[in-house]
Amino acid sequence: MPKFDGNVLRSVAFACMFAGVAGGGLLPQAAIAQPAAAVRGLPDFTDLVDQVGPSVVNIRTVEKASSRASANGMDEEMLEFFRRFGVPIPNAPRQQRPQRPQDDEQPRGVGSGFILTADGFVMTNAHVVDGADEVIVTLTDKREFKAKIIGADKRTDLAVVKIEATGLPAVKVGDVGRLRVGEWVMAIGSPFGLENTVTAGIVSAKQRDTGDYLPFIQTDVAINPGNSGGPLINMRGEVVGINSQIYSRSGGFMGISFAIPMDEAIRVSEQLRASGRVTRGRIGVQIGQVTKEVAESIGLGKAQGALVTGVEAGSPADKAGVEAGDIITRFDGKSIEKVADLPRLVGNTKPGSKSTMTVFRRGASRDLGITIAEIEPDKPAAKTAEREEKPKASAAAQQMGLAVTELSDAQKKELKIKGGVLVATATEAAARAGLREGDVILAIANTEVSGVKEFEAALTKADKSKAINVLYRRGDWAQYALIRPGR
Repeated sequence: MPKFDGNVLRSVAFACMFAGVAGGGLLPQAAIAQPAAAVRGLPDFTDLVDQVGPSVVNIRTVEKASSRASANGMDEEMLEFFRRFGVPIPNAPRQQRPQRPQDDEQPRGVGSGFILTADGFVMTNAHVVDGADEVIVTLTDKREFKAKIIGADKRTDLAVVKIEATGLPAVKVGDVGRLRVGEWVMAIGSPFGLENTVTAGIVSAKQRDTGDYLPFIQTDVAINPGNSGGPLINMRGEVVGINSQIYSRSGGFMGISFAIPMDEAIRVSEQLRASGRVTRGRIGVQIGQVTKEVAESIGLGKAQGALVTGVEAGSPADKAGVEAGDIITRFDGKSIEKVADLPRLVGNTKPGSKSTMTVFRRGASRDLGITIAEIEPDKPAAKTAEREEKPKASAAAQQMGLAVTELSDAQKKELKIKGGVLVATATEAAARAGLREGDVILAIANTEVSGVKEFEAALTKADKSKAINVLYRRGDWAQYALIRPGR
């Protein structure tokens, strides 16, 4: 039913009364009943599906079967489903499957992707192809290709694979800057392995901070396991994002999903195609949020910038004269509105280039020249297959969804830390808090841990009725997570 503007109706009624008194008659009824504005109908996605559908692919990954399988036949790496949503766990009981030699191949997971160029470059999520021995890409016309992984970047969760084909229907890339909150968008992918599934919704928010390097697009488009790596499409048939994450307590869709903005994805994909890896800048500072109270007390005015809480000795920031307590307000002329802006700007700067940074120190701003260094690339994690035994978790650790192992002396030296434990598995409460395999836990419940024994002791003493803080390291950056057991 069309909606009418009450003010317009009242104005028309008044005009009719006036006409009746002055002219001795009434206006025609048609003149009174005109709506203020036509109501816009719901969008039709059929043409978009025909236009973009052939560019969307299904991605299957295969790995060598090994002794990593547990008693119920599930590989621990399959628990990626509980951490992120793109790799479902095979649910067939082991006794119903034929026994396979340890070097045989078996399906690992299913995801989505889309054709980036007509000569066979395909974009997807890094976690879709992570750890795969073989990647199989299936087109909508049912042709299958074995794909070569060109490169993957775990920090942004992006990967590029290549298939040997030409004349493929490539997607059209859209301008993320034109994307508006409330705008209709559509997703195509393979949720739960169901190929060519179309869902739609609206953009719920932009610039959503859920990661170090990416401001995500939040939508209410139905995204489920298997949609990982599929395109987010606007009403012009342009890809504006890559479906990557969901917020979920159950592993299924709960109305909130996140997509990587396409402008960021293209920047990363260009580096992956050129060199197989992504180079990022670093300046060697630890940073924190600037609160309103701190900003007012030091004369900064509004809460903005990144508070320097530590400076790495010998780093570019140290050489440039940055001090703990400085507030970085601008980088290369761009304003730092919130703390997450700085690592993104620095990370996107080419290593070796010279930049200018504005810091606020003791009531005054000053510009510092700085030469950007390079973040060391992520090293592929050793597969669990190389371990003879699974790490065993205590009852307290199981309640948190954690299993940890000792760090070797070589790992400690490489990470430049004295202690900590390596996360072998992170599910349930730990996964919801953002922890994942490969993270290094430095402290738990405000207690520093030097090894598994200290970790278990601190965890046993912690109050499980409250959120437990965990200081962990991922790559070069340390951060806190709050684990809420039993939720």
